[in-house]
Amino acid sequence: MNKRPLDVCVISDIHLGTFGCQAQEVLNYLKSIEPKTLILNGDIIDIWQFNKRYFPASHMAVIKRIFSMASKGTRVVYITGNHDEALRKYANFEMGNIQLTDKIVFEINGEKNWVFHGDVFDRTTMGSAKLLAKLGGYGYDLLILINSVVNYFCTLLGREKMSISKQVKNGVKKAVSWINNFEQTAAELAIENGYKYVICGHIHQPQHRVVTTDKGSVTYLNSGDWIENLTALEYADKNWTLYQYDPNQFEKAESKKLTKIVNLQEELTVLTNEVAFQVSI
Repeated sequence: MNKRPLDVCVISDIHLGTFGCQAQEVLNYLKSIEPKTLILNGDIIDIWQFNKRYFPASHMAVIKRIFSMASKGTRVVYITGNHDEALRKYANFEMGNIQLTDKIVFEINGEKNWVFHGDVFDRTTMGSAKLLAKLGGYGYDLLILINSVVNYFCTLLGREKMSISKQVKNGVKKAVSWINNFEQTAAELAIENGYKYVICGHIHQPQHRVVTTDKGSVTYLNSGDWIENLTALEYADKNWTLYQYDPNQFEKAESKKLTKIVNLQEELTVLTNEVAFQVSI
């Protein structure tokens, strides 16, 4: 598969170290792109739920891939989130092409982009409510596991996959209202500061829309997550687009690889037999 060149790629909420993390899909995606700048917008490693007994090879492979990209010229900006907030005490650390920070403002084609995780708007991640948020994280992880089992049987029965957690979120009016308030608050602050784009993560809701107030307008973007939505934000050809992972695309690529390997093996077998025949003569 040819790598797609990008000016900027933003991914967030991978939650490495949790059962819900779709690490192989993240790895497939990272291998398919060649960005000048890769912004990791928080909750990449889930330190809240980190357990040394569960950190599969595929999760470590994602980290290795990111370091490999940095070593080959990609600028990597790691923005801390609430699940990896332990890294915030090392904010503004830089080493080679890797930068660790809490937020970033950059200009591209004369337009200002403001990027931060977004948990600063979430009271449930602060103070005494933090314990409940952590417990909620474990509950969400369990829900994702149950969802995986359900979808396994849905696939066997030829039925469409479903997302239990999405249905729960969409069915709770308070959750929908909270998400709308989150997006509106981020947009209003961006407009006040004269930014063209405001880019967040945190709420696991991919989004690309223009928000207008009496003070102006801004494009609000959210990179989604790599647990359920499998989305990222890409900047190329002077435009931001919301990328949606397509498993079929990568399955076809892997199928082509396997076909090529089989063909090579067959050719090698034919060549070996031909050499053996010539030697016997």
